[in-house]
Amino acid sequence: MSESRVPDHGLAHLRRIRSFVRREGRMTDGQKTALERLWPRYGLDAPAAPCDLAQVFGRSAPVVFEIGFGNGDHLLARAQSEPQHDFIGVEVHRPGVGRLLHNAEKAGLNNLRAACHDAVEVLEHWIVDGALHEAVIYFPDPWHKKRHNKRRLVQPAFVDLLARKIHSGGRLLLATDWAPYAAHMLEVLNAAPGFVNVASDGRYVPRHPTRPKTRFEARGERLGHEVFDLEFRRL
Repeated sequence: MSESRVPDHGLAHLRRIRSFVRREGRMTDGQKTALERLWPRYGLDAPAAPCDLAQVFGRSAPVVFEIGFGNGDHLLARAQSEPQHDFIGVEVHRPGVGRLLHNAEKAGLNNLRAACHDAVEVLEHWIVDGALHEAVIYFPDPWHKKRHNKRRLVQPAFVDLLARKIHSGGRLLLATDWAPYAAHMLEVLNAAPGFVNVASDGRYVPRHPTRPKTRFEARGERLGHEVFDLEFRRL
């Protein structure tokens, strides 16, 4: 099936209005070298057809998909502590990708891959339906100003896309330190027919044991920001 004939599922709007802005920042020599040297080993490029993940990793294992991994601390820690799982991280900022690749090689990891691309396009065109065991979205850009709220990643069309890619019984983990965005996530996901909130009261859950406390989170707590964790199970 050609890309022009792939069902849209309401995602054209998300592709036009990006949920991110590329703020490249300064890339160190080490990060640049890691990207160039290690991309063939750890990098994922746009495929002609959806990826065969068993072929990508050389085995069949549950796949965890993290969107916007930043500097990669969470992704790296989990790939190290959960060798029974394979991990794919998507991040548009190349310095963070370079840092992750450097640390992945240093740790001798084989169960981790990275894409430097728009996560919506990766999910829609690179990943087959039902291929993911878990999706992780930690501290996405909250787009604080009301006129920018339409740029938020967690929207009904995107949640529908996640529901297609996560297999039955899989899970979706999210966290934010911006209360209005937490309320927005809760509203969108509680209304999504493909997911059920694992919180007994239908609201938030404690910090998941697989989520280490990041420097970003520690900074937010120093500023008095409460962190909200959400966990949903795919029906």
